[in-house]
This record gives sequence, C-alpha cells and structure tokens, in this order.
Amino acid sequence: MQVVSGPMGFETVHYQAVEPEKIPVEMDRFIKWFNEDDTNDSVLKAAIAHLWFVTIHPFDDGNGRIARALTEMLLSRADETSRRFYSMSNQIQLDKNRYYDVLESVQRGKGDITEWLLWFLDCLEHSIKATSVTLSSVLRKAGFWKKHSETKFNERQKKLINMLFDGFFGKLNTSKWAKIAKCSNDTALNDINDLIGKRVLKKMRKEEEVQIMN
Repeated sequence: MQVVSGPMGFETVHYQAVEPEKIPVEMDRFIKWFNEDDTNDSVLKAAIAHLWFVTIHPFDDGNGRIARALTEMLLSRADETSRRFYSMSNQIQLDKNRYYDVLESVQRGKGDITEWLLWFLDCLEHSIKATSVTLSSVLRKAGFWKKHSETKFNERQKKLINMLFDGFFGKLNTSKWAKIAKCSNDTALNDINDLIGKRVLKKMRKEEEVQIMN
C-alpha cells in the first residue's frame, strides 16, 4: 500500500506501508501496547497511537478515521471522562495539510517522532482554545435567552437574534434583515427599532448597522 500523488508516470510516493505479510504481527504488537501500556502519559500515548496505527496502515481505506477514533478514546481516558467539549479530530481536519506534511516527514525519518509529538500537542492546544471560544458563545447565547425569557419577540426577531449569536458574517442592516427574514424593508426596520427599544440591539457607527448588545 502506497500513498502517492502526481500524474501517472510521474508519481511521488509519500509513504509506503508495512508489507501485507507483516501486518498481523505489527497489529498484534500495537493492540497489546494500546491495551496494556500504562508507562506513557495518556496524551502522549494518544499521539503515539495515532502515528503508529496510520504507519502500519492495515486497511485499504479508513485508516485515518480509525486513527482519529483511537486518538479520541485515549484523550477521553486522559481526561477521565466520556464527555469532552473539544474535538481533536475536527482540528486535525482543519490542519490537514500540515498533518500530512508532518506524517510524511516523520515516516521518512529514522525513528525520531519529536516533530510529530510537538505538532500533535500544538494541534490539541488549538482544539481546546477553539472550543473555549465556542463555549463562551454558547453560554452568552443561553444567558441572553434566560435574561429575556419574558421579553416578547416575533419569529423573525428570534431567527435573526440566533443568527447573530451563531456567528452571523458581516454587518447587519435593514436590507440584510429583510432579505434573510423574507420581509419588506419597512417591516425589517420596525423589527430592528423594536429590538433597539428593548435594548437587545444597538446602533453602530454607521446608523444603518446594528449589533447585539453586550
């Protein structure tokens, strides 16, 4: 099994997997280590397990997905909980190009996996930070709806308020409101002015633009 790129006849071999006849032995070693080893830090073990599994490359397809699942399992063990709010798998997907570059560099090396471990820990840190931002947004949104549990909103207003909390791209003005809510500009303006009066929205420097109040 090879990982290649480039046109036929000019392929670049990025990685050549273990010979098929050696895979059963290598997988037995891997599974024994995975289940029994407790000498490594759990986070570092997650990094090593991911690299080791994709290096063996036992299947025609799905090796990366299985490696990510094993990674998440070991990170859950490290956290001592089955409930986690960050996803290493998502972060790996976001940093896919660097992931493949580091994999190729380490797999072509002479056994030193320091570069991989450093990349893995950096990726994990970014994953946790990204989740922290997401959780802050979720808590802010929940706090808003709790605070305004008795405030009356129409369906258009509820929709747009949720969009603002969920990461609305760009600046919100009357014309955008009308387009998203599928209403007239006059209706959109009334909706916006009503929310400004209820201290939900505030005008920005440009009078036609509004945003959620802190």
